[in-house]
Amino acid sequence: MKKLLVNLLLSAAMLYVLSWIFPGVKLSGFGTSLIAALVLGCINAVIKPVINLLALPLTIVTLGLFSLVINAMMLSLASYLTPGFYISGFMTAFFASIVLSVLNLLFISDRE
Repeated sequence: MKKLLVNLLLSAAMLYVLSWIFPGVKLSGFGTSLIAALVLGCINAVIKPVINLLALPLTIVTLGLFSLVINAMMLSLASYLTPGFYISGFMTAFFASIVLSVLNLLFISDRE
């Protein structure tokens, strides 16, 4: 439970950092960032595996690059579902999802 809470706080902080890096990403506050991180986590746990499975042939043909598009779509969906969290367009979501993936790789790991 403690690890889950720490991961949620780190994800919220990373989303907040994204709002500083990208002018097209708007967050109304850190509380909104917490809600957006929770929504994004739920989307990644429930919807993303289904989309990945359906898009598997396209992902194979593009040598995995279509997964970046899927990540951008999930981030855009999270911004649509979270009041106070706004992403201006697809390209902003695309590059923000790449930065978010790198930050997740650096700061949130499965190491014990």
